[in-house]
Amino acid sequence: MSEEHPFAPYVRILARGKTKSRPFTIEEAEAAMSMILAGEVEPEQLGAFLMLLRFKEETAEEIAGFVRAARAKFDLPPTIPKVDLDWSSYAGKRRQLPWYLLSALVLAQNGVRVIMHGTEGHTAGRVYLRDTMEALGLPVSGTFADAASALDRDGFAYLPLEVLSPVLRDIINLRPVLGLRSPVHTVSRLLNPFSAPHVLQGIFHRGFQETHQIAAELLGYQNVAVFRGDGGEIERRPNKPTEVFTSAGGVRGIDIWPTLVGDPVQPEDEDMDIARLARIWRGEEQDDYADGAVAGTLAIALKLIGRAASIAAADTAARALWDGRDKARMGLAA
Repeated sequence: MSEEHPFAPYVRILARGKTKSRPFTIEEAEAAMSMILAGEVEPEQLGAFLMLLRFKEETAEEIAGFVRAARAKFDLPPTIPKVDLDWSSYAGKRRQLPWYLLSALVLAQNGVRVIMHGTEGHTAGRVYLRDTMEALGLPVSGTFADAASALDRDGFAYLPLEVLSPVLRDIINLRPVLGLRSPVHTVSRLLNPFSAPHVLQGIFHRGFQETHQIAAELLGYQNVAVFRGDGGEIERRPNKPTEVFTSAGGVRGIDIWPTLVGDPVQPEDEDMDIARLARIWRGEEQDDYADGAVAGTLAIALKLIGRAASIAAADTAARALWDGRDKARMGLAA
């Protein structure tokens, strides 16, 4: 009889039936993901592992363990750049353009150092951040060192997932094969590559807010805001109240942000013309929904980083920053 594969016990923990299966401890999750990232598992094992986790739904401890393993593999530069805010983008947009990019650029224009990271292409029919940035002529970092330089130069950088972890990118790209998202979508959002003290999180499925809160706390992230944004991205929907789950120094809370536009029905952009982002930035086109999405998302970020003490103050400050942006450039150095 052949010897059991070293990864087999991790599949068995998840698959022993209703009474004997159990979640991983944080240490087990870290060890399992370390093996995956090192290429030490068989394709059959990986598929079973991902779908068993998907079926039972991942716990905060499992997510934190997976993130620990991924972060341990980062090819970080010798000097870690100063970052104020970590902003992930993994879902893509389907009904509206990624207005949240303009929110991040306003922050960078006002001295907030923002690192964004994400991936693209895993789900058809969506507009992804990397494609958007390239279409607008904004730089995409090819290495951690490139991102560090961009942060020092512009106060803003975007790192694709294949730079953070090629293996995680490959796993996300299994979605069309497996037919379902895997826990890697959640793991990637929490990577926080430069250990920013403030972390924004966007989710798509209801009920995952608390999982993100707890996982972030287990990872030692001190200031976190999680909400169900448009399409699963970090973007406040201005036509609806927004429930934001927060964690500050281990103290959890929930903020209810008000609607910003009168029509409760979200308009659907049939063209998804990326060039509109530039036109809105320059003030050449007016769109109340876009205007509310940009300022509203900016407000949540301002409150998270401590530049506003209340929801009302954050909305007021965000409006002032958005209205006062330098329209001649999109937040980056000329």
